[in-house]
Amino acid sequence: MNAVPITCGDYVTATFSRDFVAEGFDYDAVERIHHGLFDEWGQALGQSGLFTNRTVATALHSWQDDPHSLLEALLAEADEMTLKRYDLAWDALDRADRAGSAAPAAEYA
Repeated sequence: MNAVPITCGDYVTATFSRDFVAEGFDYDAVERIHHGLFDEWGQALGQSGLFTNRTVATALHSWQDDPHSLLEALLAEADEMTLKRYDLAWDALDRADRAGSAAPAAEYA
């Protein structure tokens, strides 16, 4: 039997994905994640009682290295259209960063 290691993304998917997708498109969440603001997700993992402080710290470090990995984990249960909407929002934020814009790139309904 081969054991597959569980990643931080797996923890987030198991804990938050279904609710995140069910709440509908959230541009503000995409923007916060894109800008590296993960406190709410770290606190939620810590307060769940399911994860050690070390696991939460590892997750936060992983997201700092690759913020998009948090969004991917949150969208693991999403349908194709929802994924596309979030991808468009992420790409718009990337373009705004490259252009040096401090204002939101776009609002998606």
